[in-house]
Amino acid sequence: MEALHSKILGEGTPLLILHGFLGMSDNWKTLGNQYAQHGYQVHLVDQRNHGKSFHSNDFDYEFLSADIIKYMDSHQMDGANLIGHSMGGKTAMQLAVTVPERISKLLVADISPKYYPPHHQPIVDALAKLDFNTIESRKEADQVLSNYLPEFGIRQFLLKNLYWEAPGKLGFRFNFEVLKDKMDEIGENISSNAKYEGPTLFLRGDRSEYILPNDFPEIKKHFPNAEIDTVSNAGHWLHAENPIQFFEKSLHFLNS
Repeated sequence: MEALHSKILGEGTPLLILHGFLGMSDNWKTLGNQYAQHGYQVHLVDQRNHGKSFHSNDFDYEFLSADIIKYMDSHQMDGANLIGHSMGGKTAMQLAVTVPERISKLLVADISPKYYPPHHQPIVDALAKLDFNTIESRKEADQVLSNYLPEFGIRQFLLKNLYWEAPGKLGFRFNFEVLKDKMDEIGENISSNAKYEGPTLFLRGDRSEYILPNDFPEIKKHFPNAEIDTVSNAGHWLHAENPIQFFEKSLHFLNS
């Protein structure tokens, strides 16, 4: 098993942060530095097939959570606090129900334990239009994506994944070929009888439809001690859209 890439910030209580689908650890660098200033050793982790971590054809939440257990073992981490957003939230939930004794507190950002039908297809289709044999700059890549994805913020999020894989040749950091075929796995629910009884906070964006009131019973079934709170003026990328309120609510939970 190859090791996951991570960026470690600060000293103190371990805090693992898991990014979402097509994201990377760098997405959390600003917030990570803030947690580090408040007594946490922050581990910004690239999950498999993302960022600078290894690529693999095996990709589901069992594999993703097993990767984090191995990561904790390799860093002699008996226990940790855990934040996961979207796909990373699903990994975090799976991890918490698998090794509950090793998770001190669980914070899940804008995702619930339920199954989500594949819904990233427009993004995947747009990314498939990028021909790196002809595209020579990020600006050109953005121009291509803008024909399919009008939202500037989403394009900027995706373009962070471009890097020079060879002189004059751009490529994706994420494993596009595997991820585009794993839409069903990314939407998977956690197993029906799984339960984590430790302190848990679900934060949802007030403009997001990922956690709805009719999801609350399912959340409470798997996470009986969960609180559910809302970040205002935010959609699914709530930590980026309202980072001040996200940080205040998350830090209060971690410190309580």
